[in-house]
Amino acid sequence: MNLPWHLYLMAVLYIIAGLNHFRNPGMYIRIIPPFFSNPKLINILSGGAEILFGILLMIPFTMHFAAWGIIALLIAVFPANLFMYQNKKAGFGLPKWILFVRLPLQIFLIFWAYQYTL
Repeated sequence: MNLPWHLYLMAVLYIIAGLNHFRNPGMYIRIIPPFFSNPKLINILSGGAEILFGILLMIPFTMHFAAWGIIALLIAVFPANLFMYQNKKAGFGLPKWILFVRLPLQIFLIFWAYQYTL
């Protein structure tokens, strides 16, 4: 089964993002809302999940499972994106409009992953 190039692109993007959780953990820990009790663990789990799902996307047998996992992950990390929009420190000083655009971007990313659940 030949997998489309955009599936590999998505897989590589998630693997790189996941690896970045370990290279720059402070960046991710900073955007985790304070009502979560263990931001370091959340960072490790979410980064590991991105790496794992990115790898599994490239294996035809596990591609569908990985796509559903990415959808669940995108929903799970939405509070961090919302916190970035609401909290100036968590938003890294980025303009509010950029932080706002990130919110509906999640819908696009979910739709992109959904293409591989079928």
